[in-house]
Amino acid sequence: MFTNNIKIAFFGNSEFSLIVLKELKKNGIVPELIVTTLDKPQGRKMILTPTPTKVWAGDNSVECIEPHRLQDETFIKKIKNYNLYIVASYGKIIPKNIIDLPKYKVLNIHPSLLPKYRGPSPLQTQILNDEKNIGVSVMLIDEKEDHGPILVQKKVDITEWPVGFFALQETLAKEGSKLLSEILPDYLSGKIKAKVQNESEVTHTIKIEKADGLIDLSAKPYNNYLKTLAFEEWPKTYFEIGDKRVIITKAIWKNNGLEILKVIPEGKKEMNYQDFLRGVHN
Repeated sequence: MFTNNIKIAFFGNSEFSLIVLKELKKNGIVPELIVTTLDKPQGRKMILTPTPTKVWAGDNSVECIEPHRLQDETFIKKIKNYNLYIVASYGKIIPKNIIDLPKYKVLNIHPSLLPKYRGPSPLQTQILNDEKNIGVSVMLIDEKEDHGPILVQKKVDITEWPVGFFALQETLAKEGSKLLSEILPDYLSGKIKAKVQNESEVTHTIKIEKADGLIDLSAKPYNNYLKTLAFEEWPKTYFEIGDKRVIITKAIWKNNGLEILKVIPEGKKEMNYQDFLRGVHN
């Protein structure tokens, strides 16, 4: 598919990025460099943990770098050797001087039909909004967040909507990487022209905070159900009893209502919700 003069650097951190990398590899596209972020402490013991893309790089014998700053001279010197950058859920704004480096520019896979749902939480926000018009975009990055012109988009039909975060992430990551793989030869040969986004149709998403997971059990049940789906990765949904937090780990929509099945009370192990209720009332 590619000639020897195409050298790809991939920017990404998350599970979304990992799914994209796996799908690209299936289509014969393997980046020669992974750019990711530093290991972060995770879990109760705060163990330093590498990003999923760093692990993939090690498993696939691909060089991986973790720049403290994208403006570091050593990073710029390194990244100049690559003439196509692919971005998927990197989580940082790439500076213009970096964007201007590669001959074939910087392509981004974004899990929404831009210009809708720009920003850091398109997957969660589409679930929260009960959005039916779901899809993925491949775009050229510029110095503004999710603002660059679009190369191609695809609407994705999800038959059992609504779905949870993990299912939506996997679907759109796979569809986005397939879409990029399909158009890349024509893009590299100059046969595809990008289209400027319609600014009158822009909507934005915000960074999800831990407090966003709090639900009011007396609120509209369907909205609470959408929250359990949107936040199943993080921050989880929870309610409070006094000063104690109760995390919802499993819930379904049944008989036009939210049915909570399992919870983790603060300081305790996961249990059936009905057992938890009996414990509260005894």
